[in-house]
Amino acid sequence: MNMAASRPDAVVVGAGIVGAACAHELARDGANVLVIDRAGIGGGVTAAGMGHLVVMDDTPAEFALSAWSRQLWLDLAPRLDARQAFVRCGTLWVATDDEEYELAQSRQAALVQQGIACHMLDAKQVREAEPSLREGLRGGMMVPDDAVVYAPSAAAWLLAQPVKGRIACRLDTRVAQLNRQGVVLADGEVIATGAVLLANGLQAAELLPGLPMQAKKGHLLITDRYPGAIRHQILELGYIKSAHNATGTSVAFNVQPRPTGQLLIGSSRQFDSEDPAIEPEILARMLRRAAEYLPQLPSLNAIRAWTGFRPATRDGLPLIGPAGPFARDDGHPQTWLATGHEGLGVTTALATGKLIAAQMLAARDALPIDATPYWPARCATQGAAHV
Repeated sequence: MNMAASRPDAVVVGAGIVGAACAHELARDGANVLVIDRAGIGGGVTAAGMGHLVVMDDTPAEFALSAWSRQLWLDLAPRLDARQAFVRCGTLWVATDDEEYELAQSRQAALVQQGIACHMLDAKQVREAEPSLREGLRGGMMVPDDAVVYAPSAAAWLLAQPVKGRIACRLDTRVAQLNRQGVVLADGEVIATGAVLLANGLQAAELLPGLPMQAKKGHLLITDRYPGAIRHQILELGYIKSAHNATGTSVAFNVQPRPTGQLLIGSSRQFDSEDPAIEPEILARMLRRAAEYLPQLPSLNAIRAWTGFRPATRDGLPLIGPAGPFARDDGHPQTWLATGHEGLGVTTALATGKLIAAQMLAARDALPIDATPYWPARCATQGAAHV
C-alpha cells in the first residue's frame, strides 16, 4: 500500500532544509514519514539564503546548537557530491578599528575555550588572506572550519537517502489546517498520522495562529563568475549587531565565494516590509556597505538579486519541540515545531533534526545538548513576562 494513502507515523509540513533534516532523522530511526510542501523541495527561505555553515555564540544555547550542527555537517560532508557544493572555505570576520578588534579577540578566546578552532589575524595577515579587501583594516578572526553548502540540493539529498523507515513526498500540495486525525489538505483530503511536525518557516503561523514569529526581510545579490576574487566567507564584525536588531532596517557586509566563481553578496534585514519585491534603496545601501570593504565591487557584473523572509523569534532561538501552549484544542494532539531559525536554519538543520527525532521518539537522554532552551513553551512564558 502507498504510505501516503495509509497512515504515516509522522507528517512533516515543509520540505526545506529543516523539514528535510527532520524527516531524514525520523526515518533513520525507523519512522515512516510523509513530507508535504506547497511548492517543491528546498524552496522558500532555504532557496533564498546563503547556505553559510557558521558557529554563532551570542548565547550559550545558540552556540550549543550551531557548534553541534556544524560538526554534523563536517561529518556528513564526505558523503555529499558536487551538487551540494559543500566547501570548507572558513569564515573571516574583519575588524575596522581597535574596538572591533578587541571584540574579535574576546570572541576568539571564548570560542577556543569551547573547543572551536579559530585564530586572530593582524592587518597584514588579513590582506594576505584576502587581497581584495581594502587597505586599512585593523585585523580579523579566522574560523577555518566554517563552510558553505547549496541547501536546496542538500535538502533533496537528505530526503533521498536510504534509511530504516520510509520517506514519501507530496509536493505542490497545500495544508489547510490540522485536526485531531492529522492534516487537512486544501482540497479537503484528510491524511491521518501519528504526529505532525510543522517545519515550514513563517507559514507555520498560518496553521497555528499566535506563534511568536516575525518576518525579517533580506536581500541578496549574485555576480558573474570571478574565480579567485575571494577565498573565504567574509563578514564584518558589525554583522552580529545587525543580525539581532529587533526593529528597523540594517545592512552589513557579508560576501561568499561560490564554487562557480560567483560572489554572493549580503546582507540586509528589515521588519517594516512584507513585500517580496526587491527594494532598490535597500539593495543599493547594502552594496555600498559591501563596497566599503571590497573596493572593486562596483566594477563587477551583477546578474541577479532576490529577497527572502527569515522566520525570527523574540529571543533569537528557534522553536524546536512540542507545540505546547500554541497547539489548538481542535488540532492534532501530537503537534511539533521546527521553525523560527531566522538566518541559521541551514547551519542548525542537522542538529534540529536530531533534537526532533530524539524527542518525538522518546530518546531525549541520548542528546549531547539540552533541548529545553529551544522548546516553544518558553515563548509563552516570555509573552506573559512582557504583559
